[in-house]
Order: sequence, then C-alpha cells, then structure tokens
Amino acid sequence: RAVLSLMIPRKKGHIIHIGSIAGKQVYQKGNVYCATKHAVDAISHGMRIDLLPHKIKVTAIHPGAAETEFSLVRLKQDKKEAAKAYEGYTPLQAADIADIVFYTASLPEHVCINELEVTCLAQADAFYLFKDNEVR
Repeated sequence: RAVLSLMIPRKKGHIIHIGSIAGKQVYQKGNVYCATKHAVDAISHGMRIDLLPHKIKVTAIHPGAAETEFSLVRLKQDKKEAAKAYEGYTPLQAADIADIVFYTASLPEHVCINELEVTCLAQADAFYLFKDNEVR
C-alpha cells in the first residue's frame, strides 16, 4: 500500500512478488504453506487487474526447489536433514531468482511478465523431481 501511493500518481512502477510452485499445486502435508502461496498468486493477479489503469506492472515469480533456509525451518533446524533435501540434484539458488527479478524489472515499459513458474532442470513441477537416477 505504501509504495502504491507513490506509484499511482506517477502512473509508473513495478511490484514483484515471490511466490512458489506450491501456489500452483497442492501437495501432502503442505496445506498451510500451499494456502499462503496460493494467496500470493491471487493477490498478484488481482493487483495486476486493479493496477492496469495506472500503468503499474505486477509480476509473480514462483520458484520450485531452491536451496534456502526453508528446509531448515521445515525440518526444525536439523542441518543434516535439511542438506539431504538437496542431494542428488542441483536446486535453484537465491542468485538464480535474483537474476530473474532483475530481468523482469529491466524489460521495456510496455512489457510486463505477469507470472513465471521457475524450476531447476531436475524438477518438472511440485511432484516430479529427478534425483540420482530416480524420479520422486
């Protein structure tokens, strides 16, 4: 809200939300996390519509498996178990997402990427991940 009060009078701006592929697909034991990420998706889409007359861009970036503190939080700070989540494949890194944010923010004024679903090469979606010659 705070930035919109600056963007609307200028008829210019770009809001970029970071969601998750969990905002596109629901999976077992992910109900609350998936619900919050679905909310990010819905807010982004709604804002895109509402801000059309103000020429403000809204982009939602939905990463898949990314090596972040998420596994540590989910696995109650167990570093050994968290590291196992990334064994057998190369996950996305924070720098990968930062590059995508930079790219979307650098596009010409008349171009808006509404949303991007981004995974590492080993991941097809929230369900299929190729680890050490085994699809999980």
